[in-house]
Parts: sequence; structure tokens; C-alpha cells
Amino acid sequence: MVDSARLSLHVPEPAVRPGGQPDFSNVKIAKAGSVPRPEVDVASEDIRDLAYSIIRVLNRDGEPVGPWAGSLSDEELLTGLRNMMKLRAFDARMLMAQRQGKTSFYMQHLGEEAVSCAFRKALNKGDMNFPTYRQAGLLIADDYPMVEMMNQIYSNESDPLRGRQLPIMYSSKEHGFFTISGNLATQYVQAVGWAMASAIKNDSRIAAAWIGDGSTAESDFHSALVFASTYKAPVILNIVNNQWAISTFQGIARGGSGTFAARGLGFGIPALRVDGNDYLAVHAVARWAAERARRNLGPTLIEYVTYRVGAHSTSDDPSAYRPKTESEAWPLGDPVLRLKKHLIVKGAWSEERHVQAEAEIMDEVIEAQRQAETHGTLHAGGKPSVRDIFEGVYAEMPPHIRRQRQKAGY
Repeated sequence: MVDSARLSLHVPEPAVRPGGQPDFSNVKIAKAGSVPRPEVDVASEDIRDLAYSIIRVLNRDGEPVGPWAGSLSDEELLTGLRNMMKLRAFDARMLMAQRQGKTSFYMQHLGEEAVSCAFRKALNKGDMNFPTYRQAGLLIADDYPMVEMMNQIYSNESDPLRGRQLPIMYSSKEHGFFTISGNLATQYVQAVGWAMASAIKNDSRIAAAWIGDGSTAESDFHSALVFASTYKAPVILNIVNNQWAISTFQGIARGGSGTFAARGLGFGIPALRVDGNDYLAVHAVARWAAERARRNLGPTLIEYVTYRVGAHSTSDDPSAYRPKTESEAWPLGDPVLRLKKHLIVKGAWSEERHVQAEAEIMDEVIEAQRQAETHGTLHAGGKPSVRDIFEGVYAEMPPHIRRQRQKAGY
């Protein structure tokens, strides 16, 4: 009998721990403008390299370069900058409100503003997003009222969801924002199902699925890829790789695979990686994927390489699992500052106008907060009625059904 070596289990270890030197040597950054832009009808096997590189448009000098540049006008870029600034100001005020005990918890978008704000501008009215809790920029960029967002966070008497969702888990069919699921990854397969239904009805609307790097370890993520690839669903499969899951480094979910985007290749899905802190690159890649879906060419998987600057939530302390200076070492910079620099280089913006815009936007956010805080607490001073509990849960009974039931003696 041959003696066998004892087996051992491999547990991925982070490259650095609290107190150590930040290390992003594993993030291989392609030169801005160097990644080719394929035709939208390209086969997945012909662009395998794009699942391992990073599409970038803005270079270090704030200039747009390469084949993915040129998709936005100055006016559209200025709107994008203001949307990101608004989301950042909104975050700051709501984080403060949570610290003051005005709401139970909050989740910031700090450092990730370009991903959702730019992506929304690549969609059409009627398209549907199935987001996670860090895509409020989809609403901000679609001019959803901040007061309504705050009403939902405070669960006050004007909360559009009537207290039936946790804070920051918004919902708006009109703005293409499917209600957020607190069960991680479930929204991914739902997005594919919605897209399949749109195709079955010969509609023109597409869907966008959203997931974080950590949640790709969930089975729903893989189920979604199976259905999306098999039925060529008109869906954009987004993975926001912000380097950290809930207090866990991304290696636990990624394992030994080179990138998250590469997972799409095994399903025959075109997969790309993009600089998630480059507003121009995010928009260009999102528009490319949206065109594929609209032309009935099937799904596209996009990995946004970005960084979660803040804590996972107000219940999280990132200093317990990563170096305090890590966000400063992130090599792809700050999305707001990068777009600001680009617009200044173009002569469409200035430092003075930026400072003024910051003040104007903060005033707008504070006014929205003032309005939201004038509304009383939902069901304050008493218990909700039975009607309050079930209102909006069940559909109104159609008149002909009601008549049939009455005739039958029900």
C-alpha cells in the first residue's frame, strides 16, 4: 500500500492586514486608451483579453484617449459631475443623520459614484435595474427626488414604501429601479428573468443586474449566468468590484480565478473590465453593452474595478480588517476629482466654479433633508391599522371577480 500525503485545506489570505503597507500590486492597470473597442456583435471568444485588462479613457493628465473616448458632450459631462457631487453630498448628510440617531443605519457610495451615475445615462426610459444597496446613483442620475429618498430612509409618514423596506432600500418602477433585496444576489437572477420576459413579449426594454464582488460567491449569481447565456437574455450583468465584501477581502469570493469578469467566459458571455472611477469609460462600456442587448445579441458581463473608500455600512469598522491608509493608495484615484480635472483641462470648468457648485449642491441636499425631517414618524403614537399593514401588499380585486364571488356567496 502506497502512503499518501495528508490533505490540507487552502484558505485564501489577504495580501495585507491592518497596520501593514497597502498593496495593490495585483491590480494590473492598462495604459489609458490602449484597450481596443470591438464591434458590438463580436463573439465572446474573440475578446477574451478584455476580461483580464482594464478599459480606461482618462489618462493621468485628464485627457480622453483611445477608441472608447468621445461618447459624451461637455454638457453631459457637467451633468455627470454634478450627479456624482450630489450623491456624495447626500451620503455625507445621511451618514450624519444616522450618527445623530435619526435613522437606524446607512450605507455610503464614497469612491464608487461614477459606476452608477454614468451607467444610468446609457439606459433608456423603461429599462429596469436590479440594484444592490450601493447604486443610489441610478436614482440621482435619473432625477429621482432626494426628498423621497430621505423619506424612505427615515421611514416617516411620507415614506413611499410605507415602512415596508429597510433604510436605503429604495424602489421606483418609474425610474427603472427594482426594489432592493436584502438577500444578497437574489436580484441577479431576477434581472435575467425580467429580461427574458421582455424578450418573450417582443418588447424593447432591457435589464441590468447588479452585484458586488463578494456576492458572486452566491449560487444565484451562477444561476443567472446559466439562464442569461442559454436564452441570450437582453441583460447587462454588472459586477462592482470594490475590493472588499462585508469585512472580507475579495479573495474569498474570487478564489483562484484571475478576475471576476473571466467568470463570464466559461458561459460564452462577452466579458469586459472597466476602470470604475473613470466616468467616461464606464459610460462608453455601458452604452456598448446596452447596444448589444437592444440588438438581440445577448448578455454582456462587466466588472467595474473600483474601491470602497468608506465602511461597508454604519455598522462596520474597516480599520479592523484593512490598513487605514489603503484608500489613499488606491491607484485609480477619485472619480469626482478625475472628471473635474478633465473638464478643467477642456476649459469647461474651473476650481472656482467647482467650489461654488459644491456649496449649491450641499444647500440643495440640506433643504431636501429639512423637508424630510418635517414629516412625522410613520404610525407615531399608535399601532398601524390592519388596512395600513395590508395596503399595497395585495392588488385590488378586479370588479368582475368581486361580482362572481358575491354571486357565489363569498
